[in-house]
Amino acid sequence: MTVSPAAVRAALTDAVPDVYWMDRPALRPVARPALTGSGLRTDLVVVGGGFTGLWAAVQAKEDDPSRDVVLLEAGRFGIAASGRNGGFVSPSLTHGLAQGVACWPDEIGRLERLGAENMAAFIATLERHGVDADLHVPGELTTALTEHQVTTVRELHDLHREHGVPVALLDAEATRALVDSPRYLAGMLDPTVGLVDPARLVWGLADVAERLGVRLHEDTAVTGLDVDGSGVRVSTEWGAVTGRRVVLGTGAFPGPLRRLRYWTVPVYDHVLMSEPLSATQLAEVGWEGREGITDAGNQFHYYRRTLDDRVLFGGYDASYHFPGRIDPRYEQSPSHDLLARHFLEIFPQLEGIRFTHRWAGVIDTTTRFTPVFGTALGGRVSYAVGYTGLGVASTRFGARVALDLVDGRDTEATRLSMVRRKPLPFPPEPVRGAGIRLTRAALAAEDRTGRRGPWLRALDRLGVGFDS
Repeated sequence: MTVSPAAVRAALTDAVPDVYWMDRPALRPVARPALTGSGLRTDLVVVGGGFTGLWAAVQAKEDDPSRDVVLLEAGRFGIAASGRNGGFVSPSLTHGLAQGVACWPDEIGRLERLGAENMAAFIATLERHGVDADLHVPGELTTALTEHQVTTVRELHDLHREHGVPVALLDAEATRALVDSPRYLAGMLDPTVGLVDPARLVWGLADVAERLGVRLHEDTAVTGLDVDGSGVRVSTEWGAVTGRRVVLGTGAFPGPLRRLRYWTVPVYDHVLMSEPLSATQLAEVGWEGREGITDAGNQFHYYRRTLDDRVLFGGYDASYHFPGRIDPRYEQSPSHDLLARHFLEIFPQLEGIRFTHRWAGVIDTTTRFTPVFGTALGGRVSYAVGYTGLGVASTRFGARVALDLVDGRDTEATRLSMVRRKPLPFPPEPVRGAGIRLTRAALAAEDRTGRRGPWLRALDRLGVGFDS
C-alpha cells in the first residue's frame, strides 16, 4: 500500500509535541524540593531519578530500613527515558535472548533464570506496595513483515524453545487472527512479556521510596564527585551532600563520572500516540489480547494497544547526533512522518486516524546493548548505565547489582561476566559518528535484502553493534 503525504500530514495535524505519559496533569505529582545547603550527610546518595535510581533507593531501604538514603534528580521524575518509553516489560537482562546467547553462551541459562526471578520480584514489589502502574502481561508478538523476516521469526522461535521459553510460532493466518494487518506473514508469541504505564511506574516508585524514608530531591543536578574522608562529597547546583556510598543511574545524560562517556552514546528514539480507537476501528484491527507488538527487522517498530484503546507506535529510526549532542530541538523531526507512514502501511484499515502526541528522547546504548557496571573513587561509587531499549524491568536488576558492588558484596549477580567485563568502548569522534552512520546504513541494507553484509559480519565477530 502506498500512503500519500497528505494522509501522513492529516494524521499528524493535531499531534502535540509532548510525551503522552507525562501530559496528564491530574496524575503528575507535586515536585519534590531541590537540595539546598552543604551540611547534609547520609549513608547512601543515589544520583538519577529514573528507573535505576528509584529501584536502587527502594531496594536499599528494603534491605536495611535504618539506612539513610538521599536521591537526587536533575529535573523531574520521569522526564527522561524512564517516562518516555513504550512500557514493554521483558524478563530479559540481555536485550533479548539472541543477544544473550551471542555474548554470554556459557552463562545464558543463569542469565535467563536471574531475569525470570527479577521479573517476578518486580511484579511482587508493585503488588506489595500497591503501585498502580497498569501492569498487565499480555505477551509480545514478534511479526515478519518481509519474506526474509519469516526465516528470522522461525529461528527466534526455535532458539526460545531450546531455552525453555514457551513461545508459539504462528503462520500468517494465525498472526492476523490476533491482530489484523495485511503486512503480517508470520509471528511468534512470547507470553512472558508485560506492559506498563511508564510514567505511573516512575511516580509510583517515587512514592514507595518516600514512604520507606528516602529523601527525594528534584531539580538538583549533580556537578561533581569528590572523595571526602571515607565517603564522597556530591556537589550540586545549590549545595552538596556527603554520602558514605554513591550509586549512579544517570542514563544518557552526561553525569559526574566522565569515564561513562566512553561506553555509552545517546540515541534518539521516536514515538507516536493515537487518539482512542472507536468500536468500529477496534473491530477492524482485532487485537483483543492487547499484545505488545514488534517486528523482526534491525530497524524495528514497537507498538501496543493501551488500556484506554490508544495505539502507541514507536521505534525504527534511531538517531545519533554528532558529537553525541542532546538538544530539545531533536525531539521533533521527520522521523515522526516516517512512523506515521509506516503505521498506515501496517494498518491501512485505520486510515483517517489521528495522532494526539509525538515525541522523542535519548536513551543510552552500549556496543553490546546491555548495561555497563563498575565502581569508582576507591569503590565508594558504583554505576549501572546503558540499558538501550529494554530496561523497564532490567533496571531493577541493574540497581541490585550497583548496590551489591558499592557495598562490596560478592553475589551470583556480581560474578556474572556481563557485570565483570565491560563492553568495548565507542571510539572517539569523528570515528564514532562515522561508524554509527555506516552501521545504520548496513542494518537498513540487511532489512531490504535479507543479506548481512561484510561490515555487520565484522561487528558480529567483535561482539558489538548499534541499536535502540
